[in-house]
Amino acid sequence: MTLSPLRIVVCGTDTDVGKTVVSAWLVQGLHATYWKPVQSGLDDGGDRDRICQLLNLPPERWLREAYAFRRPLSPHWAAECDGQELDPGRLGLPPCNGPLVVETAGGLMVPLNRSWLQIDQLQRWQLPVVLVARSGLGTLNHTLLSLEALRHRGIAVLGLILNGPTHADNPGTLEQFGGIPVLAQLPPLDPLDAHALDRQWRQQGLSTKFRQLFAPTRS
Repeated sequence: MTLSPLRIVVCGTDTDVGKTVVSAWLVQGLHATYWKPVQSGLDDGGDRDRICQLLNLPPERWLREAYAFRRPLSPHWAAECDGQELDPGRLGLPPCNGPLVVETAGGLMVPLNRSWLQIDQLQRWQLPVVLVARSGLGTLNHTLLSLEALRHRGIAVLGLILNGPTHADNPGTLEQFGGIPVLAQLPPLDPLDAHALDRQWRQQGLSTKFRQLFAPTRS
């Protein structure tokens, strides 16, 4: 698969699979701008603030959310609790001069409003997806179902990033049944900081992998 320019969407197979940490990893490694268009839950400033603090990200490397709801709920309900309704028309991709990493709110089938799912928005964006999944027990079912849903909608998937302790069998099994490469495995990091993320990025050769994925197509 050869794609250009370098703009990707980071999606998760479930809640708390490490999507925000992986987004930070990609923002740092790809020297990208970060955008989370829909944020539910503003405790501690939300995911944008967490990424900015983790990476010491300057203002020119992040974009403000289209929607930021107070409560940590599914976006459709969080919006209703705030007396709003999310309009997909406000989720158009922003102009960006360099690489862009877009982090979704929740998994593929999470409602953004009462008639629009996250996967509907992915289909509208037509950006390739990096799918983040747990490394351990339960990941096979969640990940293979997510890949099937993306395939059904014709949404390109660059690969998987598994988050958590290294598993002896799951990466190979996911590649076998999912037909998608495992790009990386991000182990638990202590401390979790920009230096540790950079070390993992270099050790796993991710600059080379993404350079190959986004190499210009030659006629």
